[in-house]
Amino acid sequence: MKINQIYVNLPVKDIPKTKEFWTNLGFPVNENISDEKAVCFILGDNICVMFITEEYFMTFSERPVPKVDTTQVLVALGMDSREEVDQIVNAAVANGATQHEEPQDYGWMYQNSFWDINGHGWNVTFADMSQMPTE
Repeated sequence: MKINQIYVNLPVKDIPKTKEFWTNLGFPVNENISDEKAVCFILGDNICVMFITEEYFMTFSERPVPKVDTTQVLVALGMDSREEVDQIVNAAVANGATQHEEPQDYGWMYQNSFWDINGHGWNVTFADMSQMPTE
């Protein structure tokens, strides 16, 4: 079995602000499936994030939307270089996100992270698997 696409669905309070934030990070919108209740960003060839108003999000689940100061999920994004990792995090912070923690450098893997304007956690990483320790 193989998954051919992934859509991450995340609740938000404000679609226009969310759209502006992620557009400023350089990600394109899939306008075909975006409207006033949801905006879809294309993060990779087969990777999309749907930011959905809290009210509309609640029609998909009987569970309550988590409060902003809680964490239900951390989304990890793999980049092609350390520079791209910092570029995304720095752009996010410049557009209203907050730094999650200081960058972590393991030699073979580098990560940086942020909380977006809606409180969702994003770990951004680069890994050179050829340099991964064997022990």
